[in-house]
Amino acid sequence: MELTHFDKSGAVHMVDVGSKEISQRVAVAGGEISMQPETFRLIMDKEVAKGDVLEVARIAGIMAAKRVDSLIPLCHQLNLTSIKVTYEPKPADSIIKFMVRVKTSGKTGVEMEALTAASIVGLTIYDMCKAVDRDMTIGNIRLLEKMGGKSGHYIRKEELKK
Repeated sequence: MELTHFDKSGAVHMVDVGSKEISQRVAVAGGEISMQPETFRLIMDKEVAKGDVLEVARIAGIMAAKRVDSLIPLCHQLNLTSIKVTYEPKPADSIIKFMVRVKTSGKTGVEMEALTAASIVGLTIYDMCKAVDRDMTIGNIRLLEKMGGKSGHYIRKEELKK
């Protein structure tokens, strides 16, 4: 395994994907945010003064996935064909799990788009609720699944157990 963003002399470069085959690419990333029970209730009951927290975070995640090339220096511009943000609230633990699925038909993968979007979903939830709960914790941002391209299909081991 080698780091592809460095040439033989150690200089940074953007990987040339020009000769790669176009294929369907999918990446799924997830994360979670834990909070006080009252904060969880406010979010779920849509009583946060700034608005519907999860819908605003969904839009923020979608917007973030579309802008990764301007945030991460060596990422390619991609024509994304689908971005989906979903939530799995865990009331007993006052945790909201979130998942982002990104698709494209192209020459390079969409892992960074999915991971960036998941990070921004968590940050947006925090931003919208920080006035009532500064102890929220965003975590467990990770790639869950990747499909397409030369390296094939990847599923995170703990996801296989579900």
